Amino acid sequence: MSSSRFQVDMATVRRFDRPGPRYTSYPTAVEFHEGVGEEAYRAKLAEADARGADAPLSLYAHLPFCEHRCLFCGCHVVITPHMPVAEKYLGYVKREIGRVAELLPNRRRVVQMHWGGGTPTYFSPDQLSDLMATYRERFHFVDGAELAIEVDPRVTSQDHLDRLVELGFNRLSMGVQDLTPEVQKAITRDQSYEQTAELMEYARKVGFTEGINLDLIYGLPLQKLDTFDGNLDQILGLRPDRVAVYSFAYVPWIKGHQKKLDKETLPSPELKLQLYLRAMERFLEAGYEPIGMDHFALPEDELAVAAREGRLHRNFMGYSVMPASDMIAFGISGIGEVQGAFFQNEKKLSSYYEALDAGRLPVSRGYVLDQDDRVRQYVIQQIMCNFRIGKEDVGRRFGVDFDRYFARSLEALAGVRDAGFLEIDAHGLRVKEEGRLFVRNVCMAFDRYLEAKAADQPVFSRTV
Repeated sequence: MSSSRFQVDMATVRRFDRPGPRYTSYPTAVEFHEGVGEEAYRAKLAEADARGADAPLSLYAHLPFCEHRCLFCGCHVVITPHMPVAEKYLGYVKREIGRVAELLPNRRRVVQMHWGGGTPTYFSPDQLSDLMATYRERFHFVDGAELAIEVDPRVTSQDHLDRLVELGFNRLSMGVQDLTPEVQKAITRDQSYEQTAELMEYARKVGFTEGINLDLIYGLPLQKLDTFDGNLDQILGLRPDRVAVYSFAYVPWIKGHQKKLDKETLPSPELKLQLYLRAMERFLEAGYEPIGMDHFALPEDELAVAAREGRLHRNFMGYSVMPASDMIAFGISGIGEVQGAFFQNEKKLSSYYEALDAGRLPVSRGYVLDQDDRVRQYVIQQIMCNFRIGKEDVGRRFGVDFDRYFARSLEALAGVRDAGFLEIDAHGLRVKEEGRLFVRNVCMAFDRYLEAKAADQPVFSRTV
């Protein structure tokens, strides 16, 4: 992919830039409802268990605590400096792990685990060890399992990294967002380049020789092209294995704390596009390969290899090369996917504790996919990960005639195709290099739920 060939005029951006899902799932979490709860979850766990010991699992733990709120944040977090509150939470997560594991007596083989937040390293090394011990008592982690954790360089110590290596973690994701002091002040995140560089250096020294990811965000308040370019100089100097370059999701109607941001300081659509294109240009020039819609990886990284071979997978934990047939989530707000159904835990600590105290699984809502959902889920995931879908492949998997089944979707894609961003022929669809910026728009044509969303009630962030 060559950035020099990636030329998009602002009239085109304005034409396609509209609210739309990021498609970490299909259907999206907006469709989850309280009619799917604990009873359905238990039934699906039984189905998962019946698949037997060889079927792999993915696990996710949501560790939501932070000492301070960053105004850009779109995650479900609990802000508190009081450690006893967090200690209590870990006790309940361990109870949930035990309760779910009891329902999976024949299904304990784990190929992937991710701890997200919040700030998982808000907890002490000993507390993280205690949590991992519970997981290892209840589940079997295969050799080479991907164990990833999100860390904040501002609160993560060398002792944390030493312990994480001992616990078997082999991937780190560090939030950077932007290193410009003015931008950091606007989003209330004070993080120096030195903090980030020193933590990366030590992480590599103790064993994270591959598998370090840095997160950047474009579209933040007060970002400018020259200062962002300076950020890229510093990041490229650190040579992370992977970089995620996320579009800032400005959704103050969902995340009320974002109302504290000065909307007038957000980059214009023209500047926001320039920021992304500059990042893409710099990473490609430095030898990184594009992964999905917003990631870059060094050529030898397993994500880059999987992208070249067309076998990327995507779930709530991000892009992956270890697709498990089921993903189990633990902790408040955690979302799992089990045997064709999504389940989300209670979002409030009090409700989460109440459910576990009552002997219940703490599920608050979910969604069971029907056959049409499964077809569309597969198509959308293939487009999001590999930028193409084969018509014969879909027909063989689901017994449908692609052109007839997706006639309305193909009509809806006419604008993207005519703009030169999409190729459609008798064999399938392929998002062209210059159309990757609009991949969410392509997927939206296959989403049967979007038409029901009222235009005057914002739900999603913008696609560009």
